[in-house]
Amino acid sequence: MSVFWQLLFIGSFVLVVYTYAGYPLIAAAAARRNPHLWRRGGGPVLSVSVVMPVHNAAEILSAKLQHLLALDPEVVCEIVVVSDGSTDGTAELLHACSDRRVRPIALLQQVGKAEALNHAMRTATGDVLLFIDVRPRLHENALEQLLSNFAEPSVGCVAGELLVQTSAQHDATGNAVSGAYWRYEQGIRTAEAVWDSPVGVYGGFYAVRRTLATPFPPGLILDDMFQPLSVIRQGYRNVLDRAAAVVDTWPSSKKGEFQRKVRTLAGNFQLLQQAPWLLSGENRVRFQLVSHKLLRLVVPYALITMVLTAAALAPGHPGWGVLAALQTLFWLLALLSLRVRIPVLHRVLGPASALLLLNAAAVAGLYRFLFTNGPLWKMWRPASNALAENQAALWGGPGRS
Repeated sequence: MSVFWQLLFIGSFVLVVYTYAGYPLIAAAAARRNPHLWRRGGGPVLSVSVVMPVHNAAEILSAKLQHLLALDPEVVCEIVVVSDGSTDGTAELLHACSDRRVRPIALLQQVGKAEALNHAMRTATGDVLLFIDVRPRLHENALEQLLSNFAEPSVGCVAGELLVQTSAQHDATGNAVSGAYWRYEQGIRTAEAVWDSPVGVYGGFYAVRRTLATPFPPGLILDDMFQPLSVIRQGYRNVLDRAAAVVDTWPSSKKGEFQRKVRTLAGNFQLLQQAPWLLSGENRVRFQLVSHKLLRLVVPYALITMVLTAAALAPGHPGWGVLAALQTLFWLLALLSLRVRIPVLHRVLGPASALLLLNAAAVAGLYRFLFTNGPLWKMWRPASNALAENQAALWGGPGRS
């Protein structure tokens, strides 16, 4: 029996190490040894249809429209904005806009982001669809840089770079998630892009050739994985251009970040349910998808197994007892850092708390996927002051409370 517990511990340990370190190293090595670079610039001028779903975004929509309308009108032929069942005057604000490039669609009932995007995609006429959220602010020339990647005929989808803006309200855990973790995640995506294609993109700023765009399954959460993977399924590439940058803020509280991750990770389970071809031979980046995304859904159970197996081996084996105690202490300190804000301890344990939060969110995501009644996209709503906070942070306005 002792051998069984040892093998179970080793297997769990290998799974965790491979997921967090082994696969990123494999992706980096593949990108270095066999790079598939693509041409930027020099291609035909492409017209762009901006597609943007919004819900109760009246506080920042005017500033966002001004920002988008300042883009080159020779390139941006239309801005299709879908008010998804808004009740705060968003639809009225859209219809009051006098610029002919703004094409408003007002849905009386909220149907979720995926279905709202489908409405916009059916209306759009540009060569390229630019999927954008209401919050991010584009850096100068970000759109031109993004479009330059379509000079390569094999490129069907291009993602930009998200620069995460933090504030004094962000705690150490939030800073660890939006800082070190996001840089780690973007590093993996960059390597995947050179290797072949990233399996997901930042959903607030990415572009797809309109002829390749696939309608989203109703109720889908992860449009930013489904659409790029559907492009790859058609034989094209999804690439990342980190020079095409936008700025956004992430939730400043642990609760807000936890809710965001639960929703995203529940969306991974939903994606496999609604697009089972992702695990078939039709998906040429199946290995990347499993290694990068799906194994992270299993890691929490491997971490628990490591503690339990070390504890089971502890009687008569002091080394295993020490290992079990160290693991337990690590997670208890991470939990303490989440619950109690002790200045020095909180800063030091920020990464550990972020790791605990992300893995707890994976477990909660499975639970919400299995037991949420009604459409899964309804499971999470941003805090009531989220748009006001983003308005102050990104658009220079005071924001209304």
